[in-house]
Amino acid sequence: MTTLVLGATGTVGKSVLANLAAKGEDVRGMTRYEAKLDTLPQGATGCVADLMAMASLKSAFDGVDKVFMITPLSQNEIQMGRNTVTAAKAAGVKHIVYMSVPMPEGTEKVPHFRNKTLIERTLKDSGIPVTILRANNFFQNDLWGQAAIMGYSTYPQPIGNLGLNRVDSRDVADAAVTALTQAGFEGQDIAIHGPDTLTGDGVASIFTQQLGKMINYAGDDLDSWAQQSQHMMPTWMVSDFKLMYQFFQTHGLKATAEELEKQEAIIGHPPRSFKAFVEQVAKNWAE
Repeated sequence: MTTLVLGATGTVGKSVLANLAAKGEDVRGMTRYEAKLDTLPQGATGCVADLMAMASLKSAFDGVDKVFMITPLSQNEIQMGRNTVTAAKAAGVKHIVYMSVPMPEGTEKVPHFRNKTLIERTLKDSGIPVTILRANNFFQNDLWGQAAIMGYSTYPQPIGNLGLNRVDSRDVADAAVTALTQAGFEGQDIAIHGPDTLTGDGVASIFTQQLGKMINYAGDDLDSWAQQSQHMMPTWMVSDFKLMYQFFQTHGLKATAEELEKQEAIIGHPPRSFKAFVEQVAKNWAE
């Protein structure tokens, strides 16, 4: 049984690929860039393909039985998802594990979430057994804020103060590996959250404790955040993220007790804590 991992050099994909290879699974990692093939873990094979180039997907999916599917944040995300499903059907894929996001009421107004809703519909209409993992906001997103945190003593992500059960991307990868290697998860829709409900002030406080210096939350002013961010990302992405953060500030993104209990069966262990994540990040940044 061959498993294809999309986004094999990305935040989640690289962990999925490495963990499957460590288990001795026949696993293939897909990347858009040939130069990145040398970074794939021992035991994994690699292939170069582009989700927007159907011709390249034929060889990538050839002989594949299972797929770990990620659709990147892109203006072409919906088409990428549809191309993936088309290629999977043509190859006779038997199971897809798709990394999506939680979908509480109101998220349909956020492009980042709405795109995945449309892709999920395509997946379910395909007839291929699907497992959907609904991952909360990643701890690892804070790595992008190193300059603001270390240089300006400011936590920049305007997540608000209602709270999100943010999650370690490695837990999402662990869940994906379980779903791909153990029977019984086909057709399931599983939320993957962290154990703690984190707020903007709460995140800043944990960075303060672990870094040994005062870190302040930048606050909830989304116009100010957008103005700062326009120099680091395209306009469409700033607009998308602004709507997402507005949702977080207005509604939060919290886990239910039932979701936290259900997810341990697929993660395989208690979810990692944000405090432990920041403790390691603080050591890395200090070095």
